[in-house]
Amino acid sequence: MKQPFIVALIPAYNEEKNIATILLETEKYVDKIVVCDDGSTDRTAQIAERLGAEVIRHPTNKGYGAAIISLLKRALDMGADIAVTLDADGQHDPRFIPNLVKPILRNEADIVIGSRFLEKSEIPKYRKIGIKAITKLTNLATKLRITDSQSGYRAYSKRALQEIAPELSEHGMGISLQILTLVSEKKLSVKEVPITIKYDVENPSTKNPITHGVELISTIIREITERHPLVYFGIPGATLLFIGLFMGAYLLWIFNTNRYFSIPIAIITLGALLMGLLLIITALIIHVVIRQLK
Repeated sequence: MKQPFIVALIPAYNEEKNIATILLETEKYVDKIVVCDDGSTDRTAQIAERLGAEVIRHPTNKGYGAAIISLLKRALDMGADIAVTLDADGQHDPRFIPNLVKPILRNEADIVIGSRFLEKSEIPKYRKIGIKAITKLTNLATKLRITDSQSGYRAYSKRALQEIAPELSEHGMGISLQILTLVSEKKLSVKEVPITIKYDVENPSTKNPITHGVELISTIIREITERHPLVYFGIPGATLLFIGLFMGAYLLWIFNTNRYFSIPIAIITLGALLMGLLLIITALIIHVVIRQLK
């Protein structure tokens, strides 16, 4: 029986202090390691190459999402049976790789997510609140039932790579949400396994949590509206248009009955009609553009 070709995918930005340890631990569990050096200004790429990893170089820092896109496409191109994404800063323990890979080997899932919430783990309170809030919004948008939408520690089957990699476009931290949106759309099977995260690493992410949260929420809204514009723009537009017509008829009734022209009602009528028409036109334009792109 043919042994599966397992590839580890590691996005890295200025991780010369951590990359060697991660690579040496990771190579125990995979057949090949690919590192995306996302515009580092230190020796991250050189160290990774010296230790035998394949390195994809971005000339400038394009963002976490751009690195993940490059890595997933490379895994697809090299014919990987399973691809595992993990961070280069030491927060993801490579010893969990076999647990992530196992459900795919058993044909139980197309994507396996390492979740911090399936077992008790020490997570900073502000992170826990933020992750759970974003996960609830993600589940609402995608109809999935997962506990950790922000975990970047994931395993992808060959089918998942084929379905997802060509359609990715999000260069920021919202890539995790875009992937889950595609998972739902493509009807891929998902399973979670418990992992723990190290939050006391030497060079953790320094992204402002508020900025991070706003970016993720905006990604959720964009993904929802772009994929279902007739629902999320068209229905509110039609509702406002109906309200505008109703208020306009009420305004005419008042005028015919009492010869009184209500300026407040006229403003509400005009505003509702204009906003309703704008939303309906927007929905139709986005719908047509998306159909043409597809």
